[in-house]
Amino acid sequence: MKSNGSLLYSLILVVGDFLALVTAFASAYILRVSINITDRPISEPVEALTYLGLFLVLLPFWILIFALLGLYTTSIYEKRFREIGLLFIGSFIGLLFVIGYAYIVDRPIFPARLVPVIGFSLAFLFLVIFRNLARTVRTTLFKYDVGITNILIVGNTKIATELAQSLADSHSSGYKIIGLVADKEHTKQRYVGLRIFKNFEEVIKALKASDIHSIVQTELYADNPRNDEVLEFAQTNHIAYRFIPGNSELFVGNIGVELFRSSIPVIAVHQTALLGWGRVVKRAFDLLVGGLLLLLALPFMFVIAILIKLSGSPVFFRQTRLTRFNGRFRVFKFQTMKNKYNNLSPEKAFTKMGRPELAHVYRKNGDYLPNDPRISPIGRFLRKTSLDELPQLFNVIKGDLSLVGPRALVPEELTEHEKKHAILSVKSGLTGLAQVSGRRSISFNDRRQLDVFYVQNWSFWLDITILLKTIRVVLGGRGAT
Repeated sequence: MKSNGSLLYSLILVVGDFLALVTAFASAYILRVSINITDRPISEPVEALTYLGLFLVLLPFWILIFALLGLYTTSIYEKRFREIGLLFIGSFIGLLFVIGYAYIVDRPIFPARLVPVIGFSLAFLFLVIFRNLARTVRTTLFKYDVGITNILIVGNTKIATELAQSLADSHSSGYKIIGLVADKEHTKQRYVGLRIFKNFEEVIKALKASDIHSIVQTELYADNPRNDEVLEFAQTNHIAYRFIPGNSELFVGNIGVELFRSSIPVIAVHQTALLGWGRVVKRAFDLLVGGLLLLLALPFMFVIAILIKLSGSPVFFRQTRLTRFNGRFRVFKFQTMKNKYNNLSPEKAFTKMGRPELAHVYRKNGDYLPNDPRISPIGRFLRKTSLDELPQLFNVIKGDLSLVGPRALVPEELTEHEKKHAILSVKSGLTGLAQVSGRRSISFNDRRQLDVFYVQNWSFWLDITILLKTIRVVLGGRGAT
């Protein structure tokens, strides 16, 4: 029997959203009309039953708006911040739909102007609470093997290994790997604990089709009949089928299907999703929000500058960094190093203090050293609170940096990195995905992989999510460099 966990979860979300909206606007009516929290007369004599009846008729269209925004697709389940953003947009569009309906039919729906305001606020709040509760319950049920999707992996590639590792814990991933089809002798050493099949014929003999909920093929065989066998088995038995291409670079970033010379269909693959209107919106956002943040930060920056000057060190640290299209710029930060180690490489600075072995530890830890002796007392505070980054707001306004983007690195740090062309296809950022993903608990290469992921999967909502997470990281004291 096929796993209907995702379908059931989507159905629960539809019902829960419907009840959340009904509860929100019923509460708004009670607060404004029945209790009359404003002590002001209502503007339209709309009876409670009439009001509720109209909403019950219009809410299915509201739910349809949610569906069109993708709030019931499986891709939204684990994207909490994106889900919250879409819930806000969907709630606002839904409210406009109700108001528009009232205008078209020339019939009052809301008894007072405050009712839609209260209803919208409560609707968004109730929806967010319900969605988080639903997600928590769903994840909890995984621990009892409820809602688990059985998956069969076909192929023995690097991607297959990464997939098997990411899905290993079924109680957190929601997936259980019931087998792997691979015909290489060293397979068992790479996939400890998994059931290995030499070919797909063994799968058909050993497993029931009803026990396989999804098939993921990670490589194409040289002979097409073997590929056809896998796909035909999946389609005949109504099993979900996915294919992961060996050259994953062809299917990341911004992809478009175009007609070349007006007749030949081609797939256009761009290095980043940040193109066209996205760059315009992102720059406008940087100027607006960056300018506002700079105005708010100026008093604090003035005080910090005085304290650094009184300590006997230069106020600003300037260094050449890389940004979009290999462009070089001078980054501004508050000086956090002791004056005698300023403008020295880590190797030279640690040698100067008589502890050259610390340079090796520093590089091994991904350019980080706890209680770094080069840092001044005030610099340690500035780094712990990330206040040393504030002058980079000038770089944002100038256009050297964006608020969100890959980390701005010195040229030497990216020389050997194989994906530097992808990282440098967008502007570097004041904050980024690596900074909010356990920056000092992951390696340099892992941080750069996160930068590449950001470049290839950019969206405006991803920027908003990273900014919100940055606030949480900094306030939690985890933003230290």
